[in-house]
Amino acid sequence: MIHIDPTIFPKADGAFLVGGSIRDMLCDRSPVDYDVAVLGDPFEFARLIATRTKGRLVEIGKPGQMIMRVVSDSAIVDIAQAKDVSIQKDLMVRDFTINAMAYDLSSGQLVDPMGAQHDLNHRIIRMVSEDIFKRDPVRLLRAYRIAAQFAFEVETKTKAAIEKNAALIRQSAGERVRDELFKMLQSAGSHPYLEQMADNDLLFAILPELADLKNCRQHQHHQFNALAHTLLAYCHLERLLQPGARPATDTDAQLRRGIAEAQFPLLKFSMLLHDIGKPSTQGADRNGRLHFYGHERRGAQMAKHICRRLKCSNQVAESVQFLVRHHIRPLHLYTVRRQQNATPRAVTRFFIKCGACLPELLVMAAADALGKTEKRSRRNSAFIAFLVQLKQRFETEFKPRAARPQLISGKDLIAAFGLHPSPLFKTILDRVEEERLSRREMTRQEAVQLVRKLIEGQGSTEEE
Repeated sequence: MIHIDPTIFPKADGAFLVGGSIRDMLCDRSPVDYDVAVLGDPFEFARLIATRTKGRLVEIGKPGQMIMRVVSDSAIVDIAQAKDVSIQKDLMVRDFTINAMAYDLSSGQLVDPMGAQHDLNHRIIRMVSEDIFKRDPVRLLRAYRIAAQFAFEVETKTKAAIEKNAALIRQSAGERVRDELFKMLQSAGSHPYLEQMADNDLLFAILPELADLKNCRQHQHHQFNALAHTLLAYCHLERLLQPGARPATDTDAQLRRGIAEAQFPLLKFSMLLHDIGKPSTQGADRNGRLHFYGHERRGAQMAKHICRRLKCSNQVAESVQFLVRHHIRPLHLYTVRRQQNATPRAVTRFFIKCGACLPELLVMAAADALGKTEKRSRRNSAFIAFLVQLKQRFETEFKPRAARPQLISGKDLIAAFGLHPSPLFKTILDRVEEERLSRREMTRQEAVQLVRKLIEGQGSTEEE
């Protein structure tokens, strides 16, 4: 049912609500913004909307493709001139049938020349015409983004056209591709659509670094090649973050706790990239066993270039690089603990290094482990239990200790030990802090003694 707010939209000849807002209302969703196509002068209608909503009117877009945007507390409304002399012809040059509807603000009638209501009822994404992707290649990705958001199916001929034109996505601006991709990753059930994109090569046109994973065999702990593993790990991550119909376990809830929903796309994107360094670091020992030494460092370097290509913000790029760079650290810590070589200091170093991203890193490590085999193994269950314990220890032990004041400051190093500011300051302060956080209790006297030992050791090194 379409419900139009009369305080925002007046009855007006030649003005039509179009596109996604109509689709959303027919699907019982509240639109986040509105698009209006005007057969006459869009500026006059935009001023009317701005007056009614007490909103701010701005012009956006390129010359010849200008859009009047009204931003108010009530809504965001984009007003543009219709692409043709009639609203029917305007709708016939849009992207997908479910977006090719209009609501006549004068008569209150729905205009549906492309059978959009039929496709909505049958949950289908269908292209309006075969040339829509050539006119705007971002639509190749948008088809799967909308399908993921609504749990719809991309129609067969539309899939074939996407496969045929997949390479065109490389012509699109990086930021537009990024926006569509991250909107898709925000969806709770994006995994099957990513697999479809891999099947028709659209995924590799967007992220060519993933293509080499198809032929990358892995060592004995992996049942699948690197690409199949990546997609399965992504599937497990999505289920851990957004369980949906599957009952969430206590373990799922504990691993998910502390991760904001706004972070989900970034975390899923990092999962897609976590093993991209493997093909270029693949090697084998004298017994023929495969290894990928340094793949996480190589992957982080590649992730940096990908984020730059997609025009990601510095904050997003740094977070993605960090997660890719350190995704293997929880497993290394678990391995050391199983070998009974783990010290409290090793765990503390991990917390100091990764604390800011700890929830994301641990849930990513769990999904990575689950993606190694088809069935959940005892080894995986033990590892995930270790991750939960690690998180509990971080929250109940490490964070309270870290919140206490430091025992030694830079001023102390100057006043009590006669040191001058230098790189040695950070080395000493970091070492004392690491020791403090590794113990249940540490006194200031013990901290002072440790500083003396560190200074003496530094002096011995310099003399040698």
